[in-house]
Amino acid sequence: MDELQASYAECKRLNALHGKTYYLATLLLPKPKRQYVHALYGFARYADEIVDDLESELSVQEKADALDIWGKKILIDLKAGVSDDAIGRALIDTVNKFQIPHAHFEAFLHSMTMDLTVQEYETYDDLLEYVYGSAAVIGLEMVPVLGYSDIAAFESAKKLGIAFQLANFIRDVGEDLERGRIYIPIQELAQFGVSREMLEARVLTPQIIEALKFQIARVRQLQSEAAPGIALLDASSRPCIQAASNLYCGIVDEVEKIGYDIFNKRAKTSALRRLRVASAAFLKRLVVSN
Repeated sequence: MDELQASYAECKRLNALHGKTYYLATLLLPKPKRQYVHALYGFARYADEIVDDLESELSVQEKADALDIWGKKILIDLKAGVSDDAIGRALIDTVNKFQIPHAHFEAFLHSMTMDLTVQEYETYDDLLEYVYGSAAVIGLEMVPVLGYSDIAAFESAKKLGIAFQLANFIRDVGEDLERGRIYIPIQELAQFGVSREMLEARVLTPQIIEALKFQIARVRQLQSEAAPGIALLDASSRPCIQAASNLYCGIVDEVEKIGYDIFNKRAKTSALRRLRVASAAFLKRLVVSN
């Protein structure tokens, strides 16, 4: 195995290990496209691990320094068009093949840096600065790999990426508190009489439930607005993205099923639902292939 294929293999390993739902959806893509999606995921996951590894003994400043050093090297490699980094080789090869704008990776690294310094967001607009880099650009990076017939596919991909991220924020309120972060906008919490202190008390109240319902409605609205864009993707890519939309945005369905008790239970998409969604998508892909 040469160095480039070893890099793609490492990105695939990270995807399979850390992004089980994402990896499952990736298997619905035509095989030639998969390694490029793994490369994009590998870059994002590696940076995220530097920031969010709870078992790491590194201080916040040490993590910031490590992210800065690695991130700057990747950005330099992007400009040079080559890399000797274990993740960077596959990433640069993918970026070169599909002419993906470097600004997307700059935005992602900016958001990862924000995670080390920002503990809460006052307004939804404030949060969007973070979410654009952490999630929207992932959708924008994916579109050239997936193939598309109209540039409107990019706006839909951006909205779907945001919906995925917001669904995660709803599910992970308790986990994010352990890292000192709250991703639900403070002003929107206040509309329902919820304070940071109430969340940190980890007691489910009617006010918190109403605040979560508001956030869930936004996820579903974004998913609905993004849906027409799936039809603008290459036919062979549509089953994968439809499955990802159903599974990721479906997280909010699971939050409802546990009675919104995000402090004591983890909302997880059941294996049965994953199988049902994946099977339906696989059948669609078979029809397209034939």
